[in-house]
Amino acid sequence: MSKKNDPVAEEREPCRLYLVTPPRLEPRAFADTLKAALDAGDVASLQLRLKTEGEATADADTIRRATEILMPLAQSYDVAFIINDRADLAAELGADGVHIGQDDAPYAEARKLVGPDRIVGVTCHDSRHLAMEAGEAGADYVAFGAFFETGTKTPKARAEPEILTWWSEMFVLPCVAIGGITVENATPLVAAGADFLAVSGGVWAHPGGPAEAVRAFNRVLTEPRQKP
Repeated sequence: MSKKNDPVAEEREPCRLYLVTPPRLEPRAFADTLKAALDAGDVASLQLRLKTEGEATADADTIRRATEILMPLAQSYDVAFIINDRADLAAELGADGVHIGQDDAPYAEARKLVGPDRIVGVTCHDSRHLAMEAGEAGADYVAFGAFFETGTKTPKARAEPEILTWWSEMFVLPCVAIGGITVENATPLVAAGADFLAVSGGVWAHPGGPAEAVRAFNRVLTEPRQKP
């Protein structure tokens, strides 16, 4: 993890959209929804995050079937396909990476499973300490949140936009903002320094449909960054 030498002069890449699947889906039907979303605008990555009703990670065969259907579609759009929680399945199935939480396999174990060339992202909640630890260990990105109320999961922490500003001014490692993000509340997170916005319900449950949501997010993400 590297500190920025001159954060004022450093030119930052535009913030991009990081889609997270609904926790429960039928893969073939969802493929049509996903295609419409990807046709609508720039998307950096798609995280397959499948859960049971009790928020446990879905079984391996469910993840395998969804990956078999959805990964080729995402990759055909040059969208990185990331599996949540299961580094072993990310390695087995040839996914582009894995996203791990603090209660999942340790970073070192995940990295050993997927190898040096795949993405490993780490949830850091609202903790600067956890983020610095993940960065020093070699994570490819750190994720902060939840920033807003979310119906997708029960958040373990509430983060404030200032943590994105602190991170983006100190370190070159990308940071992801997650948790209840919608088109309407995204702008302050972009302005604060998020490199990616991880969005689930804000796209799939958008009143105008997922394609309109992706178009709207991309309009927000291409606005000039200005500190609030």
